[in-house]
Amino acid sequence: MAEKKSAKVALTYYLGTGRRKTAVARVRITEGKGQILINDRTVEEYFSEEKDRAAVYGPLKVTDQLNRVDVFIRCTGGGVTGQAGAASQGVARALKTMFSPPSEQKRYTFNNTTVVRSYQDEKKTREKAKAIPAKPSPADATSGTSLIPTAPAAEEPTDLATGMIKKLRDSGYLTRDARMKERKKYGLRGARRGTQFSKR
Repeated sequence: MAEKKSAKVALTYYLGTGRRKTAVARVRITEGKGQILINDRTVEEYFSEEKDRAAVYGPLKVTDQLNRVDVFIRCTGGGVTGQAGAASQGVARALKTMFSPPSEQKRYTFNNTTVVRSYQDEKKTREKAKAIPAKPSPADATSGTSLIPTAPAAEEPTDLATGMIKKLRDSGYLTRDARMKERKKYGLRGARRGTQFSKR
C-alpha cells in the first residue's frame, strides 16, 4: 500500500543575531500566528520576570507584528537578562531583514526552505553616499529674488518597510548595548575594588 507523501509547505525564514554582555541569540522569523519559542520553550516558561519578557516582545509590539509572525530563538551564554537583551536585538534585526529591500537581502534556498540574511554591498553604499547632493549654503538661499515662499514640493509617500525600520531604530532595539563586565586588575580584588586598608 503506497502512502501519499504530503507536500511540504515552502517556508521562508528571516535571520537575525543579537548580542548582550556574553549572551548570543540566533533568531529565525517566519510568517505565522504569533508563536514565540526560546530554546524550544515558550517565553513564559523561559523568562520568569516580566521585564525580560517585555524585552523580547518589544520589537514585535513596536512594528505591530506580534500576532503575524512566528519567532524561533536559540539563546546561548550569559545570564537571564543578557539572553533577554540578546533576543530583543536578534528579533529586531530579523524584522529589519524582513522589511529591507531585496537588494539588501541574501537568499539561500534548500529543500523547499528559503533562508534570508541581511546583506549590504559596500560599493553600492559608498556610491549612494557620494550621490547625495550637498546642501545649499544659507548665503545662496538669501540671494534669491523671490521673498514670497512658494508651496512646498509634494513629499514622496513614506515606504511601509522604511517606516518599520525607522521605528525599530528610534526605539533603540537595533543598537548593540556595548556594556561588558570590566576585567579584574592585578593587585586589586576586582576590576576597581582594592584590598581593605589597615592603618596598623
